[in-house]
Amino acid sequence: MGKGKLEKFAEMETFKNVFQYPFSILENVPFDMKGHWCDDYFKNNHPIVLELGCGKGEYTVGLARLFPDVNFIGVDIKGARMWTGAKQALTEGLDNVAFLRTNIEMIDRFFAPDEVREIWLTFSDPQMKNARKRLSSTFFMNRYRRFLVDGGVVHLKTDSNFLFTYTSLMVEKNQLPLLQKTADLYHTADVDEATRRILSIQTYYESMWMERGLNIKYIKFRLPHEGQLEDPDVEIPLDDYRSYHRSKRSGKATGK
Repeated sequence: MGKGKLEKFAEMETFKNVFQYPFSILENVPFDMKGHWCDDYFKNNHPIVLELGCGKGEYTVGLARLFPDVNFIGVDIKGARMWTGAKQALTEGLDNVAFLRTNIEMIDRFFAPDEVREIWLTFSDPQMKNARKRLSSTFFMNRYRRFLVDGGVVHLKTDSNFLFTYTSLMVEKNQLPLLQKTADLYHTADVDEATRRILSIQTYYESMWMERGLNIKYIKFRLPHEGQLEDPDVEIPLDDYRSYHRSKRSGKATGK
Protein backbone atom coordinates (compact mmCIF):
# COMPACT_ATOMS: atom_id res chain seq x y z
CA MET A 1 0.00 0.00 0.00
CA GLY A 2 1.44 3.39 -1.00
CA LYS A 3 2.28 6.13 1.44
CA GLY A 4 -0.54 8.32 0.15
CA LYS A 5 -3.12 5.65 0.89
CA LEU A 6 -1.78 5.07 4.36
CA GLU A 7 -2.00 8.78 5.12
CA LYS A 8 -5.57 8.96 3.81
CA PHE A 9 -6.65 5.95 5.85
CA ALA A 10 -5.10 7.47 8.95
CA GLU A 11 -6.81 10.82 8.35
CA MET A 12 -10.17 9.17 7.71
CA GLU A 13 -10.03 7.67 11.18
CA THR A 14 -10.48 11.25 12.44
CA PHE A 15 -13.36 12.17 10.09
CA LYS A 16 -16.65 12.46 11.96
CA ASN A 17 -18.59 11.75 8.73
CA VAL A 18 -16.94 8.39 7.97
CA PHE A 19 -17.91 5.01 9.43
CA GLN A 20 -15.57 2.13 8.61
CA TYR A 21 -17.00 -1.38 9.00
CA PRO A 22 -15.42 -3.79 6.53
CA PHE A 23 -16.46 -7.42 6.94
CA SER A 24 -13.57 -8.31 9.26
CA ILE A 25 -14.64 -5.61 11.74
CA LEU A 26 -18.42 -5.99 11.53
CA GLU A 27 -18.21 -9.66 12.46
CA ASN A 28 -16.85 -8.65 15.87
CA VAL A 29 -18.35 -5.18 16.37
CA PRO A 30 -22.09 -4.80 15.63
CA PHE A 31 -23.29 -1.60 13.98
CA ASP A 32 -25.38 0.01 16.71
CA MET A 33 -26.57 2.93 14.56
CA LYS A 34 -28.73 0.66 12.38
CA GLY A 35 -32.20 2.20 12.45
CA HIS A 36 -30.90 5.36 14.13
CA TRP A 37 -28.98 7.23 11.42
CA CYS A 38 -31.23 10.28 11.58
CA ASP A 39 -31.35 10.42 15.38
CA ASP A 40 -27.73 9.61 16.18
CA TYR A 41 -25.82 11.16 13.28
CA PHE A 42 -27.85 13.55 11.12
CA LYS A 43 -29.91 14.91 14.04
CA ASN A 44 -32.98 15.42 11.86
CA ASN A 45 -35.88 13.49 10.35
CA HIS A 46 -34.99 14.04 6.69
CA PRO A 47 -35.14 11.11 4.24
CA ILE A 48 -32.01 9.05 3.62
CA VAL A 49 -30.58 8.36 0.15
CA LEU A 50 -27.71 5.94 -0.50
CA GLU A 51 -25.11 5.98 -3.25
CA LEU A 52 -23.75 2.44 -3.53
CA GLY A 53 -20.28 2.14 -5.02
CA CYS A 54 -19.68 5.84 -4.50
CA GLY A 55 -15.97 5.84 -5.40
CA LYS A 56 -14.59 9.30 -4.65
CA GLY A 57 -17.99 10.46 -3.46
CA GLU A 58 -18.44 13.10 -6.15
CA TYR A 59 -22.09 12.21 -6.65
CA THR A 60 -22.86 11.93 -2.95
CA VAL A 61 -21.42 15.39 -2.30
CA GLY A 62 -23.02 16.86 -5.43
CA LEU A 63 -26.46 15.59 -4.48
CA ALA A 64 -26.03 16.88 -0.92
CA ARG A 65 -25.31 20.36 -2.27
CA LEU A 66 -28.47 20.31 -4.41
CA PHE A 67 -30.79 18.83 -1.78
CA PRO A 68 -29.93 20.18 1.70
CA ASP A 69 -33.15 18.70 3.15
CA VAL A 70 -32.10 15.14 2.28
CA ASN A 71 -29.46 13.02 4.03
CA PHE A 72 -26.97 11.28 1.72
CA ILE A 73 -24.72 8.33 2.53
CA GLY A 74 -22.00 7.18 0.13
CA VAL A 75 -21.01 3.52 0.43
CA ASP A 76 -17.86 1.86 -0.90
CA ILE A 77 -15.07 -0.43 0.25
CA LYS A 78 -12.32 1.69 -1.36
CA GLY A 79 -11.25 3.93 1.50
CA ALA A 80 -8.53 5.86 -0.32
CA ARG A 81 -11.07 7.00 -2.92
CA MET A 82 -13.77 7.78 -0.39
CA TRP A 83 -11.34 10.14 1.39
CA THR A 84 -11.85 12.70 -1.41
CA GLY A 85 -15.60 13.09 -0.93
CA ALA A 86 -15.46 12.86 2.85
CA LYS A 87 -12.80 15.58 3.00
CA GLN A 88 -14.77 17.80 0.62
CA ALA A 89 -17.97 17.43 2.64
CA LEU A 90 -16.17 18.41 5.84
CA THR A 91 -14.48 21.37 4.16
CA GLU A 92 -17.83 22.66 2.87
CA GLY A 93 -19.63 22.00 6.14
CA LEU A 94 -22.16 19.64 4.53
CA ASP A 95 -23.90 18.15 7.54
CA ASN A 96 -26.25 16.07 5.37
CA VAL A 97 -23.42 13.80 4.14
CA ALA A 98 -21.93 10.63 5.60
CA PHE A 99 -19.76 7.87 4.20
CA LEU A 100 -19.82 4.18 5.05
CA ARG A 101 -16.80 2.07 4.17
CA THR A 102 -17.95 -1.52 3.93
CA ASN A 103 -18.64 -4.41 1.57
CA ILE A 104 -21.90 -3.69 -0.26
CA GLU A 105 -22.78 -7.40 -0.13
CA MET A 106 -23.74 -6.87 3.51
CA ILE A 107 -25.37 -3.45 3.13
CA ASP A 108 -28.58 -4.64 4.82
CA ARG A 109 -26.70 -4.98 8.13
CA PHE A 110 -26.46 -1.19 8.41
CA PHE A 111 -30.04 -0.04 7.80
CA ALA A 112 -33.37 -0.96 9.36
CA PRO A 113 -36.63 -1.61 7.47
CA ASP A 114 -37.96 1.55 5.79
CA GLU A 115 -34.91 3.59 6.81
CA VAL A 116 -33.85 4.46 3.24
CA ARG A 117 -35.95 6.28 0.62
CA GLU A 118 -33.79 6.05 -2.52
CA ILE A 119 -30.71 4.29 -3.88
CA TRP A 120 -28.28 5.57 -6.51
CA LEU A 121 -26.10 3.20 -8.53
CA THR A 122 -23.62 5.40 -10.38
CA PHE A 123 -21.31 3.79 -12.93
CA SER A 124 -21.23 0.45 -11.16
CA ASP A 125 -19.05 -2.35 -12.49
CA PRO A 126 -21.34 -4.28 -14.90
CA GLN A 127 -20.11 -7.61 -13.48
CA MET A 128 -20.93 -9.37 -16.73
CA LYS A 129 -19.54 -12.70 -15.49
CA ASN A 130 -21.30 -12.77 -12.11
CA ALA A 131 -24.86 -11.52 -11.69
CA ARG A 132 -24.72 -11.95 -7.90
CA LYS A 133 -22.14 -9.15 -7.78
CA ARG A 134 -24.12 -6.89 -10.13
CA LEU A 135 -25.60 -4.07 -8.02
CA SER A 136 -28.82 -3.96 -10.07
CA SER A 137 -29.35 -7.73 -9.96
CA THR A 138 -32.34 -9.37 -8.32
CA PHE A 139 -29.91 -10.72 -5.69
CA PHE A 140 -29.18 -7.15 -4.58
CA MET A 141 -32.75 -5.92 -5.13
CA ASN A 142 -33.92 -8.45 -2.55
CA ARG A 143 -31.34 -7.07 -0.11
CA TYR A 144 -32.43 -3.49 -0.81
CA ARG A 145 -36.01 -4.44 0.00
CA ARG A 146 -34.93 -5.12 3.60
CA PHE A 147 -34.32 -1.43 4.27
CA LEU A 148 -35.80 0.54 1.36
CA VAL A 149 -39.30 1.94 1.86
CA ASP A 150 -42.03 0.11 -0.03
CA GLY A 151 -41.93 1.51 -3.56
CA GLY A 152 -38.65 3.30 -2.89
CA VAL A 153 -36.77 4.62 -5.91
CA VAL A 154 -33.68 3.07 -7.49
CA HIS A 155 -31.58 5.15 -9.90
CA LEU A 156 -29.02 3.64 -12.28
CA LYS A 157 -26.63 5.87 -14.22
CA THR A 158 -24.13 4.03 -16.41
CA ASP A 159 -21.90 4.07 -19.47
CA SER A 160 -22.38 0.30 -19.89
CA ASN A 161 -24.78 -0.96 -22.56
CA PHE A 162 -24.73 -4.35 -20.87
CA LEU A 163 -25.72 -3.08 -17.43
CA PHE A 164 -28.36 -0.72 -18.84
CA THR A 165 -29.89 -3.52 -20.94
CA TYR A 166 -29.83 -6.02 -18.09
CA THR A 167 -31.44 -3.58 -15.65
CA SER A 168 -34.09 -2.56 -18.18
CA LEU A 169 -34.99 -6.21 -18.81
CA MET A 170 -35.05 -6.95 -15.09
CA VAL A 171 -37.45 -4.05 -14.50
CA GLU A 172 -39.66 -5.16 -17.39
CA LYS A 173 -39.75 -8.85 -16.41
CA ASN A 174 -40.74 -8.06 -12.83
CA GLN A 175 -43.16 -5.29 -13.83
CA LEU A 176 -41.48 -2.77 -11.58
CA PRO A 177 -42.93 0.74 -11.97
CA LEU A 178 -40.70 2.56 -14.49
CA LEU A 179 -40.30 6.29 -13.83
CA GLN A 180 -37.66 7.31 -16.37
CA LYS A 181 -35.51 5.59 -18.97
CA THR A 182 -33.15 6.98 -21.57
CA ALA A 183 -30.16 5.62 -23.46
CA ASP A 184 -28.78 9.15 -23.94
CA LEU A 185 -29.37 11.18 -20.80
CA TYR A 186 -27.73 14.42 -21.85
CA HIS A 187 -29.59 14.61 -25.15
CA THR A 188 -33.07 13.74 -23.91
CA ALA A 189 -35.56 16.60 -23.74
CA ASP A 190 -38.42 14.98 -21.79
CA VAL A 191 -36.68 14.27 -18.48
CA ASP A 192 -38.59 15.18 -15.33
CA GLU A 193 -37.58 18.16 -13.20
CA ALA A 194 -35.92 16.07 -10.48
CA THR A 195 -33.75 14.37 -13.09
CA ARG A 196 -32.92 17.65 -14.78
CA ARG A 197 -31.58 19.05 -11.52
CA ILE A 198 -29.00 16.29 -11.19
CA LEU A 199 -27.63 16.74 -14.72
CA SER A 200 -25.19 19.32 -13.40
CA ILE A 201 -23.40 16.59 -11.41
CA GLN A 202 -20.79 14.79 -13.46
CA THR A 203 -17.99 12.66 -12.10
CA TYR A 204 -14.48 12.91 -13.52
CA TYR A 205 -14.71 9.60 -15.34
CA GLU A 206 -18.21 10.35 -16.59
CA SER A 207 -16.81 13.42 -18.34
CA MET A 208 -14.03 11.30 -19.81
CA TRP A 209 -16.50 8.75 -21.16
CA MET A 210 -18.58 11.52 -22.72
CA GLU A 211 -15.46 12.93 -24.38
CA ARG A 212 -14.97 9.49 -25.93
CA GLY A 213 -18.44 9.78 -27.45
CA LEU A 214 -20.12 7.29 -25.10
CA ASN A 215 -23.75 7.95 -24.26
CA ILE A 216 -24.71 8.04 -20.61
CA LYS A 217 -27.70 5.81 -19.84
CA TYR A 218 -30.16 6.37 -17.02
CA ILE A 219 -33.09 4.41 -15.62
CA LYS A 220 -35.23 5.18 -12.58
CA PHE A 221 -37.80 2.78 -11.15
CA ARG A 222 -39.68 1.87 -7.98
CA LEU A 223 -39.00 -1.25 -5.96
CA PRO A 224 -42.16 -2.55 -4.25
CA HIS A 225 -41.80 -5.06 -1.43
CA GLU A 226 -44.32 -7.51 -2.87
CA GLY A 227 -43.60 -10.15 -5.47
CA GLN A 228 -40.83 -12.65 -6.16
CA LEU A 229 -38.11 -11.17 -8.37
CA GLU A 230 -36.79 -13.11 -11.34
CA ASP A 231 -33.76 -12.52 -13.55
CA PRO A 232 -34.35 -12.02 -17.28
CA ASP A 233 -33.49 -15.17 -19.23
CA VAL A 234 -32.13 -13.30 -22.24
CA GLU A 235 -28.72 -13.17 -23.90
CA ILE A 236 -27.25 -9.69 -23.58
CA PRO A 237 -24.39 -8.46 -25.80
CA LEU A 238 -21.24 -7.82 -23.81
CA ASP A 239 -19.60 -4.41 -23.72
CA ASP A 240 -16.79 -4.38 -26.26
CA TYR A 241 -14.68 -1.55 -24.87
CA ARG A 242 -12.38 -0.95 -21.95
CA SER A 243 -13.55 1.70 -19.47
CA TYR A 244 -11.16 3.93 -17.61
CA HIS A 245 -9.63 2.14 -14.62
CA ARG A 246 -11.63 -1.02 -15.31
CA SER A 247 -10.14 -4.33 -16.32
CA LYS A 248 -10.84 -5.64 -19.80
CA ARG A 249 -14.44 -6.76 -19.95
CA SER A 250 -15.03 -10.35 -20.88
CA GLY A 251 -17.35 -13.10 -19.78
CA LYS A 252 -20.10 -15.50 -20.69
CA ALA A 253 -22.32 -14.68 -23.63
CA THR A 254 -25.39 -14.37 -21.44
CA GLY A 255 -26.63 -11.83 -18.96
CA LYS A 256 -27.43 -14.47 -16.35
